[in-house]
Amino acid sequence: MGYPVVEIYREKIKENAQNLVKECHLRGIEVAGVVKVFGGYEDVVEAYIDGGVDLIADSRIENLKGFNEFSIPKMLIRIPMKSQAEEVVKYSDVALVSEIDIVEELNKYAKKHGKIYDVILMIDVGDLREGIFFKNKKEIEEWVRKVDMFKCINLKGIGTNLNCYGGVIPSTENMNYLVEVKSMIEKLLDRKLDVISGGNSENIKLMRENGMPKEINQLRIGVGIALGIGLYDKPIEGQHTDTVKLIAEVVEVKEKPSAPIGELGIDAFGRKPTFIDKGIRRRAILGIGRQDVSPEHIVPIDNKIEIIGASSDHLIIDITESNNNYKCGDVVEFNLTYGGLLAAMTSKYVNKRIV
Repeated sequence: MGYPVVEIYREKIKENAQNLVKECHLRGIEVAGVVKVFGGYEDVVEAYIDGGVDLIADSRIENLKGFNEFSIPKMLIRIPMKSQAEEVVKYSDVALVSEIDIVEELNKYAKKHGKIYDVILMIDVGDLREGIFFKNKKEIEEWVRKVDMFKCINLKGIGTNLNCYGGVIPSTENMNYLVEVKSMIEKLLDRKLDVISGGNSENIKLMRENGMPKEINQLRIGVGIALGIGLYDKPIEGQHTDTVKLIAEVVEVKEKPSAPIGELGIDAFGRKPTFIDKGIRRRAILGIGRQDVSPEHIVPIDNKIEIIGASSDHLIIDITESNNNYKCGDVVEFNLTYGGLLAAMTSKYVNKRIV
């Protein structure tokens, strides 16, 4: 297998899943293992399942469709598109929803395929991404009444998302907003809801501090398993953070000036770059570029290397201070942030290897 390549340490990911599943289950919280960052890679899905997650969750129905062989329940965590409603019903068991029109479409195809399809109503408690705003009680009531009329839809519960768009941090206060909405809906329907899906890996800190209301009984955990990180992208105690590694090959090594010569315009991505003149430096070019991963989301494991920049196909690094005598054909290794892993796993030009 050639380069570039993402190496995936399956056992470490499995152990991360086991650790958090055990911790959540002790608190009565089920774990939806979010695998979207791995771009549908089935070996990683197996690691999550072996780690004991209760559901497999992804934002792309295309990926869930590929997981059809796995008997575990599947959750779509992105608001479904009307144009994909039939596939959503066929290849997942539950979806996060907010719009009546889309639920109506799901109901139509659930009826066609002879199944009852579960939905979780998303409630926006302040992050201002998807969901009905929690203060809009009348809108929530109207939504629930309409959905309750659909014969092939089961309102399984409610959920929220935090820290992904507005950066709002999970708190006891905003979790209690969900509890209040659940109580309101249960009185309206005269029945219990099964689930409050309280958020994602950023909720782990609140859970460990015993700040999570006992009614929160589901978390959708992705990076906490995939990379062992949580709130503020900080490592979660007890989790492996060295679960993946990006490796790229050196295609050129030259000594060159550190600042371009001539009048500067904009680069291929519409930005006007700036440079610090450090004199002549030893530079290497790697066979990977912005088409595969953003240089802002990768970190050289050799801490004497500096990333200078990237074009669509090449990554340029300063190796002057490194103790390694890099030459053509050698490889350079990088740790990945969430954004880096997401991009590299999505790129068809980056190989993937289970270690």
